[in-house]
This record gives sequence, C-alpha cells and structure tokens, in this order.
Amino acid sequence: MTALVAEDVVSGYGEVEILHGVSVRVEDGEIVAIIGPNGAGKSTLIKAIFGLLPLARGRVRLAGDEVTGLRPDKLVRRGMGYVPQVDNVFPSLTVEENLEMGAFIDGTSYKERAAAVYDLFPDLKAKRRDKAGRLSGGQRQLLAIGRALMLQPSVLLLDEPSASLSPKMVGVVFDRIGEINARGTAILMVEQNARHAMEMSNRTYVLATGENRLEGESKKLLDSDEVRRLYLGE
Repeated sequence: MTALVAEDVVSGYGEVEILHGVSVRVEDGEIVAIIGPNGAGKSTLIKAIFGLLPLARGRVRLAGDEVTGLRPDKLVRRGMGYVPQVDNVFPSLTVEENLEMGAFIDGTSYKERAAAVYDLFPDLKAKRRDKAGRLSGGQRQLLAIGRALMLQPSVLLLDEPSASLSPKMVGVVFDRIGEINARGTAILMVEQNARHAMEMSNRTYVLATGENRLEGESKKLLDSDEVRRLYLGE
C-alpha cells in the first residue's frame, strides 16, 4: 500500500514559486530520501506536504485519503509526523514535558508511548528530568524525533536530521531512523548527507531548481556516474 503521495506540487513563499510540479511517493515500510543542491526546494517540499505552506497546485494523499490543504494538526491526527530542521524542541521544558507535548492530541496512552520512545532512545530516559535546552545537539534531535513518535505516525517526515551534528551523533541518529522504520513507520527524509541517506533508503528523489531531476532505487542511483559527479562530489 502507498503510505504517502504528493503529486505535481507547486508551492513557495508568497509570490515566490519554489516548487514547479514536484511529485514523490512513499510506500509502506519504505525509507525515501530527497537529495539535491542547496536551493533545490527540498525543505519547501516537506513543508508543503505537511501543510505549513499552501499549494498553488497539486495534491497530497495519505494512506489513500485526500489530505490536500489540511492544517498540520489535522495531518498529525491522521498519522503524519514531522520533525523540522531547527527549533524542533521546547528548550525550557524537560525531556519528559517535551514528550507530553508530543502527545497533546491524545494523552490516554502517554505512559506506554513514552516507554516506547525511551526504549528507542535510552539516553533520553536518563535525562528525562533535564531541560531540553541543556541537551547536546544530537540529543535534542533525538528528542525531536521522539516527540514526533508520541502519536505513533504511519509516516514520518524528517527535514535534515543530521544537520550540524558531530560525525558520531550522525551515526547514532541514522541508526535510530533505521530502527524506527524497522518498527513499521514509513519515512520521507530530506538530507544533505546524500550518500548516507541513499545508502540507508529504498528509493531516492533528486531535486534541482524546484523540479524532479532523477528518481529511482537508491542502490542504482548510487551507481550512476551522473549522481556521483553532480550530487555526491565524487
């Protein structure tokens, strides 16, 4: 079954059109990577899918249902999670309080969901009473992902999850993303660390100047001379 489809998306900021008819899809159980140069429209696409930017044209379907134009809170209720690149935790709240905020729509099984997050991220459990602002950059990223998991999304959108992290924490974050996928959550991930993203994903979309440039199985694209030269710097 197809978990998420965005078709012919045209969107941007005000009168500035960034996306010129971009299409992506994510099947159940997949990790799908979106790569491309700076300014390609990768983060804009994620924001448009999640309802943070209006669509001038196009449609979005979640698990087969039309969700085009729905607000982010409505999309969350329907099973779509989103982790932005920056400002993705509440620094003045504790780790535990951040997770509670992630369950604001339905707190009936908060303890069970929090236990599942702590099982996935044991470092967060040890720091559950610490303020999020005191965590390392990598720990804050894990907390942001954990908060998005509190409502058990069927699809998780990740915008640059490895941005500004140390090499060690990049590995940790990607390992946890793989584990989240293995537990049943489909993932659509924008990532500047193109090789790492492609190595762990099933399929990859390459965007350039707000348009689909290439798409296909990640392993095949990694073998492409064009991809290695233009997008991997090899």
